[in-house]
Amino acid sequence: MSIVELSIVSLAAVITSIIGGVAGYGTGLLMPLVLVPILGAQAVVPVLGVSAMFNNLSRIAAFRDAIAWPHVWRISLVGLPFCYLGAMGYSFLSGPGASILIGAALILLVPARRILKSFQKELSPAAVLAAGALFGLVTGAVPGGGIILISLLMALGVKGSSIIATDAVISLIVGVVKIGTFQAYGQLPLSLWTIAILIGIVGIPGAFAAKWIANRLSLKVHHGIMDATVIVGGSVLMLRGMGIL
Repeated sequence: MSIVELSIVSLAAVITSIIGGVAGYGTGLLMPLVLVPILGAQAVVPVLGVSAMFNNLSRIAAFRDAIAWPHVWRISLVGLPFCYLGAMGYSFLSGPGASILIGAALILLVPARRILKSFQKELSPAAVLAAGALFGLVTGAVPGGGIILISLLMALGVKGSSIIATDAVISLIVGVVKIGTFQAYGQLPLSLWTIAILIGIVGIPGAFAAKWIANRLSLKVHHGIMDATVIVGGSVLMLRGMGIL
């Protein structure tokens, strides 16, 4: 990576870290739009898997008093094996295949957030298990699976800063399995570890900045802008994967 590319990636890491800290999701949706043209689609999910560990640790430090531990254990236990399956499947994709998958997932997760938001009511134990399994599978295979987890936590009655904190702990636990799977299948050479750690470290201050603005910013406009950005960016990734762009 050139100095210019490193600067672009570092700036994007800070911005998306703040967005993710405020909204509870967004880092995994927006960073691929910057990383795919620079690193290639195949490297994006493994790199974001490593860098997310830093983001989640910083969110845990910033919101540690608000963690809903019972939900952490329930969702993590069911999500872990499905995360492994998702990451294993992704490891066998080609570069164009990864680009198409990431692009399609980004586009589909935009309406998914809105649909899941409409189901914010009491869930049965079976529904919680199914949603936890879906979260594990999606987060192992593509970026942006945090949308599912945030929606699930809201449906379980988790509110405010507790959503950010609980999401961070669950994502951290599941992320360990995700990284281990990618490492085992040769998707994380030393060069990608270096880039991922850089992204993670640069983004750490964003969590604390997010805490400061969390209660001062309306998310309506933010959601609209981010949805539009993700849809356009996801479409570009798909077209590139199909050789059209």
